[in-house]
Amino acid sequence: MTATVFPPAPTVLAAVDGREARFPVRRIFCVGRNYAAHRAEMGGDDREPPFFFTKPADALVLSGSAIAYARATSDLHHEVELVIAIGTGGADIPVAEALAHVFGYAVGVDLTRRDLQAAAKGKGQPWDSAKGFDQSAPLGAIVERRGSDLKGAIRLDVNDATRQASQISNMIWSVPEIIAECSRLWCLAPGDLIFTGTPEGVGALVPGDRVRAAIDGLPELTFTLA
Repeated sequence: MTATVFPPAPTVLAAVDGREARFPVRRIFCVGRNYAAHRAEMGGDDREPPFFFTKPADALVLSGSAIAYARATSDLHHEVELVIAIGTGGADIPVAEALAHVFGYAVGVDLTRRDLQAAAKGKGQPWDSAKGFDQSAPLGAIVERRGSDLKGAIRLDVNDATRQASQISNMIWSVPEIIAECSRLWCLAPGDLIFTGTPEGVGALVPGDRVRAAIDGLPELTFTLA
């Protein structure tokens, strides 16, 4: 065994619904503006190819957690999303074969420091600090659905009031298309997660808020802002 100068970080593990075994997370990819109504509320109106940004694996937070309000922001936003858990890897995966690489699905929330994102956009700078910060990827338990697609309603409530409500079928780019495009840019591997974009209704959170996110057929994701 190779010696290290300090103990390596533990592998990030996501819960799998109905199983004691956990899903080891390798990377987190995220798709931007994948619902037409959200694209419009963020200032776009066309069907551009999907674009990606990333979060570190250790940004993941399990359902039921209390999350600290993010540092260096006064405008922390919620974005509920369907998350694809990749079970088998590959590069340049054809759309017709993409679902064969799916292990399962979960509900996720892409927390965003919107003020930092707006400042970066204004200067033509990358979004890393707006998206890839500590505890920015709450995730519900993964439901194993090997090789299958997922449809249904997607919703997010804050303090029992609905903020976001749509249908997975309203995504501009489908699950197979997202997997195929992501695999063109990176060689996907088991353990990768792909957040697939959020519908309209994104908004600010404040300390004390209780968040509940749901997609038909998947366990709910809940967390509170400390």
